Amino acid sequence: MKKIIIALFIGMIGFAVQAQTPVISFEQETIDYGEIEKGADGLRVFKFTNTGDAPLVIEDVKSTCGCTVPKKPNGPIAPGESSTIEVKYDTKRVGPIRKTISVYSNASEPIKSLKIKGTVKE
Repeated sequence: MKKIIIALFIGMIGFAVQAQTPVISFEQETIDYGEIEKGADGLRVFKFTNTGDAPLVIEDVKSTCGCTVPKKPNGPIAPGESSTIEVKYDTKRVGPIRKTISVYSNASEPIKSLKIKGTVKE
């Protein structure tokens, strides 16, 4: 009987811990710059919402190249709240854009990959 009660107690704790999870939901995971002119505004914004039931903390945001600078939001995002991740691409570099931005958080999917693409014309 004691083992059954302990097993139920552990199961309830596991369920309670699992139920409190932030979930990051992006409006779009790829932003297409299209064809833009050299020196044009390279700032784009990824919008997201915490669709989970616990505060979401964006721990870090990194890009695959120094030509792409991401900016993470400050502080936790409450359940149901929205925020943004800004990405600025250096449009002085002519040619195709194919970059990945990695978002590290406490969400149910702890590493999320975002992409930017397009072409910078002379």
